[in-house]
Amino acid sequence: MILFSSALEPIIENRIIMNKLVIDVINEKIFLMIITKDDIYNITKENTKINYEKLTLILKDFLNSNNLKLEDIKKIYVNRGPGSFAGIRNSLSIVKAINVARKIDYYCYSLKDFNDQKDIKYEDIPNLCDKFKIKKNLIKPIYLS
Repeated sequence: MILFSSALEPIIENRIIMNKLVIDVINEKIFLMIITKDDIYNITKENTKINYEKLTLILKDFLNSNNLKLEDIKKIYVNRGPGSFAGIRNSLSIVKAINVARKIDYYCYSLKDFNDQKDIKYEDIPNLCDKFKIKKNLIKPIYLS
């Protein structure tokens, strides 16, 4: 594995990694989306305490089902709320652990960050984070009272 190309992009076997992962567990469903150069994959699971505890396994199975590994992901986008305390805590903990272990940058967004946007789709999140200058690797959760 080569760590960086001349453009400072991680590459594996001569291919640039541009895949993005979106994680949202604050609503009624656990939602995961992978955005690749050519495709978009997503999965939803029931948002239960058991699934919170299995979130890493759900993520691993989702990546495997799409023939991807964690090292194939370049950026992670995680919803920071407002929403369920347990969902936010678990998803942020997992994303931070991935950042520490794999050096994958993450962006904690809230739909409130995109105040002038209507009909936001999950596949728009990476571009909206760029447009609204969401800082990378910064955790600022918003919990419901």
